[in-house]
Parts: sequence; structure tokens; C-alpha cells
Amino acid sequence: MSDTAPNTANKTTCCIVGGGPAGMVLGLLLARAGVRVTVLEKHKDFFRDFRGDTIHPATLELLHELGLLEEFLQLPHQKIDHFSGVIGGQLFTIADTTHLPTQAKFVALMPQWDFLNFLAKQGAKYPNFDLRMEHNVTGLIEENGRVVGARAETPNGPVEIRATLTVGCDGRHAITVPSAHLQVIEKGVPIDVLWLRLSRRQGDPENALGYINFGSMMVLINRGDYFQCAYIIRKGTFETTVQPAGLDAFRASIARVAPPIAGRVQEIASWDQVKLLTVQINHLERWHRPGLLCIGDAAHAMSPVGGVGINLAIQDAVAAARILGGPLAWGNVTEEMLAAVQQRREFPTRVTQGVQARVHGFLGGYLGKDEPLTPPLALRIVTKIPGFQRFMARLIGLGARPEHII
Repeated sequence: MSDTAPNTANKTTCCIVGGGPAGMVLGLLLARAGVRVTVLEKHKDFFRDFRGDTIHPATLELLHELGLLEEFLQLPHQKIDHFSGVIGGQLFTIADTTHLPTQAKFVALMPQWDFLNFLAKQGAKYPNFDLRMEHNVTGLIEENGRVVGARAETPNGPVEIRATLTVGCDGRHAITVPSAHLQVIEKGVPIDVLWLRLSRRQGDPENALGYINFGSMMVLINRGDYFQCAYIIRKGTFETTVQPAGLDAFRASIARVAPPIAGRVQEIASWDQVKLLTVQINHLERWHRPGLLCIGDAAHAMSPVGGVGINLAIQDAVAAARILGGPLAWGNVTEEMLAAVQQRREFPTRVTQGVQARVHGFLGGYLGKDEPLTPPLALRIVTKIPGFQRFMARLIGLGARPEHII
């Protein structure tokens, strides 16, 4: 055996690259259907600082259909049932989820590591579910033009995992996409996001609240004893404009756009507390090749607008499990079946990205204009239309094409 040869050979029916929400849900559903599945996660645990901690009603409904919702909601979480915005100093209610036709009529806020650990616990109940931590996938295995598995580095050396089907669930920086030579179509995005935390006090808003004024935008997400804050900036200006202006100017801009938390901006003592998220919107022209399917952010990177990326990825996983579960159990997955997954999920992806692009267009034209904002007439009109808040709740909470287990 050469120094570069793998020291272990493994075979499975479905090899899932990435133990994020899409990968874990897909693994659980396939194992439940009797398919032998191996999930490869590069980290040693799930405990790290995620940005997407929103579990939307569509995902909660899936947990209900699996008989897991009651157990899941025993985990610590916060609830959002209204989405509001203070735009130009005026409060507008954008969405009200309390009327959704679901068991849980709210968005659950929960650390993503708790969600992933919950899914891992459920998957472990099935003997054909194999979750392998510290398996960093470095490439795909191809034979005769077909993907037949993945290579990974582990603490014990390189391994090969061979599979009937390999599924890329490895996010926006997926190794599976360039390894398979799949074409990524990028859409220009005019914004980036700065993430930070500020303390939350008694009497602060319970629900998600966005502030837009004076050429700035700030979103506050209730995380119990603190707010997870998203400060929106023009793309590429963090290192060229925001940081050079200094922390005092940054703190002052937050206090100006979001007056209720003005007294807390001194908690930002260093730029180390501010994390840059480079916003992307893209999609693969083709989500599949013989033996390979990409879903979730690997197939379509989403903007943080609406916080729907995780839930869209989970919907992909549900559709993939429903379409491919039987064929995988029989050991015969054709490329037409993989194309059927893309066909099913491409429409909601395009709809969601289209809405996000419109929001980006507005923000891109406004950010940086140091002047008071007059709420647009169109906003003042539509928020008074009966049913608008319910429509937006369905769009945010359920999406354009919600999937179901049954």
C-alpha cells in the first residue's frame, strides 16, 4: 500500500457529504426507509457558532409528521410569531404566523447544534444510520464517468467510502461541486452582513424586528438573554469603509438606526466581536451527475433574508428522500430520478431567490444614504391590505412548495 492509498475501504448505499440540517434530515429519512446511509461530517462535534438558528413552521410540521415535534420542543428555544420592521421610525407588521395551517404556528429559535444533536439522536435509533464525525471529504471517487463515493481525511488517515449514490450537502463552500465539475451560476448581491451580539433586557421586543433608517439596517433576533444582531452593509465595504471609520462610528450608527438598544452599543469592545458574512446567491445549472446529487446550499446558496436557507435545504432533503428512498432500497438510482429531485425543488428555489433579490435591490439602493427614510408608499399600502400579513407568513414560514413526509 502506498503512502497515499486509503487505509480503510467502506461500502454503503448512500454516502451523504456534510452533517448539516439537509444531510442529517436526509440521513434520518433514508435510514427510516430502510436504506443503508453513511453521513460524513468534518468536525468532531456540532458545537460551533452557526448563523442560521431558525426552525420555520414548515420544518416543525415535518417533525410533527415524524412524531418528533413534542420531544423536539422540549429543548430550550424561543418563539417568533410576528415579523415587524421599524422603517423610517414607523412600525410595520410584515408577517403573522399565528394563522398558519400547521401544528406549530411559530418560528423556533434554537442553537443549530441542539437541532443537529437531536437529529443525530433520532438517526442513531436505526442500525443502518452511520454518522461519522471528523471525516473531512477531500474529493469524489469516479469510475467510468460515474461518481461511486467519496474520499475523506480522518484522524486515523485517509478513507474511501463507496456508495450507490453520493449526496452533496456540504454547503456553499462545497467540495462536491468543484469535484464534480458542476457549473455554478452566481447572482450579484449588493450587501454583506455583520453578525454580533448585544444583551437583551426585560421589556425588549419578543419577536424579530428590523430597523431601517439613516442609510442603515439592523435586525434583532431574540435569543433569550441576548439579541443576535445582523447589521447590513454595502458589499465589500467592511474593510474599506466600516472598519477604517472606527468602532466609535460603528457603535454610533447602530445606536442611531436602532434607538432601543442605543445604551448597549458599548458592549462592542472589539472588532473581534463582529463577524462578516459575505452574502451570496447562486444556484447550480445542474444539480446532479451519474451517482451524485447536490441539495441545500451546495445546490443553491441563499441570502440570509428571511432566514429561510436552512428550511429550504431541509425541504430539498425531504423531496430527495421521498423520490429516491425506494430506488435506493432496490439499489438502482437513475439520473432521471436525480433530475426529478431538481425539477421538484428548482421552482421554490427560484421563487425564494427572486424575492431575496428584490429585497437586496431596495437595500442596495438605500444603504449608505445618511438621511432619514420616508416609508415607501407601496409599503404603507400593502401592509394595510387584509391578508397581506398571512400571505407573508406563508411565504416565510412555509415557502413556495412545502414538502411532506406523508
